[in-house]
Amino acid sequence: MNSTRPWMSAIGLLFFIFSSTLQAENLKIKFPVEKITLKNGLTVLLHEDHSIPMVSYHTWYRVGSRDEQPGVTGAAHMLEHMMFKGAKIYTGKQFDAILHGNGIQNNAFTTDDYTGFYENLPSAKLELIMKVEVDRMKDLALQPEDLVSELQVVGEERRWRVDNNPPSLLREVMMDKLYEVHPYHWPTIGYMKDIQAYTVAKLRHFYETFYVPNNAVLVIAGDINIPKTKELVAKYYGALQFKALPERKYPQEPESTKERRVETTGEVQTTTVAVAYKGVESGHPDGFALDLLANILGSGPSSRLYKKLVYESQKASQAGCYDSTSADPGYFLLTASMIPGQKSAFAENVFAQEIKKLQENLIPERELAKAKNQIMKEFVDALQTIDGRAESLALSEIVQGDYGKIFTDLDKYQTVTATDIQRVAKKYLIPQRRLTAVLNPHSSNH
Repeated sequence: MNSTRPWMSAIGLLFFIFSSTLQAENLKIKFPVEKITLKNGLTVLLHEDHSIPMVSYHTWYRVGSRDEQPGVTGAAHMLEHMMFKGAKIYTGKQFDAILHGNGIQNNAFTTDDYTGFYENLPSAKLELIMKVEVDRMKDLALQPEDLVSELQVVGEERRWRVDNNPPSLLREVMMDKLYEVHPYHWPTIGYMKDIQAYTVAKLRHFYETFYVPNNAVLVIAGDINIPKTKELVAKYYGALQFKALPERKYPQEPESTKERRVETTGEVQTTTVAVAYKGVESGHPDGFALDLLANILGSGPSSRLYKKLVYESQKASQAGCYDSTSADPGYFLLTASMIPGQKSAFAENVFAQEIKKLQENLIPERELAKAKNQIMKEFVDALQTIDGRAESLALSEIVQGDYGKIFTDLDKYQTVTATDIQRVAKKYLIPQRRLTAVLNPHSSNH
């Protein structure tokens, strides 16, 4: 399973006032959503849109790799795989046969903070998919023979995506140093030694603990009748039992007091460098300015880093920057892929110089407006489809506890000033908070 999403093509009931230049003050987003909470604690978000006879059906659980422990890393991801192996009513191969035979597309993804399952289906199949999802929320099979086969699948996925993928290995090395206490420390897919040690008992404990209605958000969007859909939800999900969740306290990562550096080598032809600074959690007031700052530094060919490293110096083939926010504080990351023969030091110096400029000088209003326009366009584009709206609703409800944030976040971006950009650059992008991770070719003398 993976996070690659087949986007549906409906425009639906997204209303926005949108000037030709995407001026911030003219942009508003609104579409109808109804929220209900069942007695068993299940959160349900309903969005009605009859533009095409399709429904996007998302079931997200508030559990991810941060809920694991050393020795059982990757359990959330492994359980995601096992959720496709059938339950009490829809067993084994029957699960796939029913979905594919009814024109239902499905997939899933696991992150640090949550696990999401989704289906895009003809609206006439809504009750069918509800039966299937309730079955695997309540009575997942977890057969030993299925685990044996999936251990091979996930082990190969680990080798393909991480062990034989040097950039992913670099990220793993970086996260290992960036988070020394918090469980963001380990990779979502888990360490190979833990993957090989999974048992049905370990996974069943994880499933019975976290795959409960009061730990889930259900989003049903598209060609539905809300009163009838409520009746179906009550009929099928209402029978599930509330189950008390364990207290979850995640260790707070201590503030870094000195600059850190880690280098590794791999089967690569060129050097890649990543410079990370500890950031903020999703919804933090400074996150909007950091997002814009990342856009200015490294979003696209017209960004400052790309111009310096790729166009002007021609010493890098790629350069970028992004602000990663999560349920707990994330990170602000600058990256560059050098051309053959070039060392990382040049890119590191450019990173430092460009950050210093932002700390010492206010960015021009035109550059800030451009960054706002780009972020707002990305924001709106993601909401143009039924599936995109369902995903955004689930994400906001899971991570920030309020789906309504998708209607107010644009206002937060609009109010960011050049002074705010300078302030967050001075606050977060300082040397003692910096971690530099470098991947060099084996033969390099870097």
